Amino acid sequence: MANTKYIFVTGGVVSSLGKGIVAASLAKLIQARGLRVTIQKFDPYINIDPGTLNPYEHGECYVTTDGHEADLDLGHYERFLNIPTTRANNITTGRIYQNVIKKERRGDYLGKTVQVIPHITDEIKRNVKLLGSNNEYDIVITEIGGTVGDIESLPFIESVRQLKWELGRNCMCIHLTYVPYIAAAGELKTKPTQHSVKQLQELGIQPDVLVLRTEHDLSMELRSKVALFCNVPKEAVFQSADVSTIYEVPLVLQEQGMDKYVLNYFGLEPGETPEMKPWREFLQLTKTASETIHIGLIGKYVELQDAYKSIDESLQQAAIYNHKLLKLEYISSEILTEDNVVTELAHLDGIIIAPGFGSRGIDGKLIALKYARQQNVPTLGICLGMQCMVIEFARNVLGYTDANSTEVNPSTTHPVIDIMDEQKNLHNYGGTMRLGSYECKLTPGSKVFEAYGKENISERHRHRFEFNSKYQKEFEEAGLSITGVNPHTNLVEVVEIANHKWFVGVQFHPEYQSTVINPNPLFMAFMKACINSNSK
Repeated sequence: MANTKYIFVTGGVVSSLGKGIVAASLAKLIQARGLRVTIQKFDPYINIDPGTLNPYEHGECYVTTDGHEADLDLGHYERFLNIPTTRANNITTGRIYQNVIKKERRGDYLGKTVQVIPHITDEIKRNVKLLGSNNEYDIVITEIGGTVGDIESLPFIESVRQLKWELGRNCMCIHLTYVPYIAAAGELKTKPTQHSVKQLQELGIQPDVLVLRTEHDLSMELRSKVALFCNVPKEAVFQSADVSTIYEVPLVLQEQGMDKYVLNYFGLEPGETPEMKPWREFLQLTKTASETIHIGLIGKYVELQDAYKSIDESLQQAAIYNHKLLKLEYISSEILTEDNVVTELAHLDGIIIAPGFGSRGIDGKLIALKYARQQNVPTLGICLGMQCMVIEFARNVLGYTDANSTEVNPSTTHPVIDIMDEQKNLHNYGGTMRLGSYECKLTPGSKVFEAYGKENISERHRHRFEFNSKYQKEFEEAGLSITGVNPHTNLVEVVEIANHKWFVGVQFHPEYQSTVINPNPLFMAFMKACINSNSK
């Protein structure tokens, strides 16, 4: 296709309507028709990336293959499209201003006054078109974070206005808005949508497509009313009603012909409606599974819905493919004690020890790991979870009662987890970690090797501290095996206990590479172990 097409997805009325899910769903439908598509997210906050944001502020921080700390919506993009993302798929206001200031310092603007228009908007537009510049993609979908009318979003909206003028029919704006149901009146109200579109129009953008978020089915009469008042063809008004799982959204939009409308708008031949057989088979499994598997996720952000989003979705996928209904219980590591650990964990079929940073909640994770190790409960430790496995084993098996990570106790006499040498002199926490995809060589015959079915793998990382290899011989002689190492640095990536049902810790984050079509093998193996344990 000669010219890349650009789609912008904006939102109005309230946040958290699901722009990312709608964008990912549309992308999935277009991809299923044989076109090359990708998605990017523009976030209007000043942070350079979400890497230093507290989960209470932002939820999960997602990591791309090239080591960029990104918005959690990129996880949805990858889970839907089954293709990796990079730093080009997530841009913040902070990065835009950082780039412009760097150019100004170099003298790129030849002494001109640097302004929001044209310099900031030009930089935004450059990043918008970056993914389509080498003709790698036929369609680039850009989600604009926040809601229309937010002060911080205005430069992005202005950039969209300019691009619609410059690109003509190669550019489309899809506006997602909310249609509330007033129970007392028994009516659905379109006025918030009308005001949202009016506000977008005041900023110079006429939406080409409307997607109406709703808890109730919208009649054609109501959708026609919205079309009339918002200057949009009635064929371009679609609804996104609540569904039981986000993975149903693509099929809901396909039934309404949204992807077909979009391609016709761009003058592209839609062809036959794709069957999307693997996707439908996955959804069918969600409806036929009847037996429940109980997994406990132990961490310090369990009260936050999105703090462990990718782990949650990875477990859901693994359960479904194993024909089980997942009952995932979030258990705060801060409430676990030696006195209540049996009461809190005894009913579980498997345990996940969550990743994280800092000392808060560590003691509870160690107590949970001691219980899981001694009671032979299938357990997966991820990143900090793996490090806690090492600490617990050192204390209770090796007898090093003060064993710790130097992140938690810098003066410990047994630093079984220590900071990487190259990080010891770095004090700027933004972007100083081991990030992105790294290779790992697995030991044949190990549980992790059996999970992946091959010796060499690549997984994504996000951490500063590592297993201290000075203690490797002692651990292995006592029964904690090193079954995965980086082939270039010899850094330890995987530990496991051979004579345990399934007790594996990984320094990497397998959840970042688990998709609907290709669930991560490690989660699949963990789920099988939990099911087998439950059946005995």
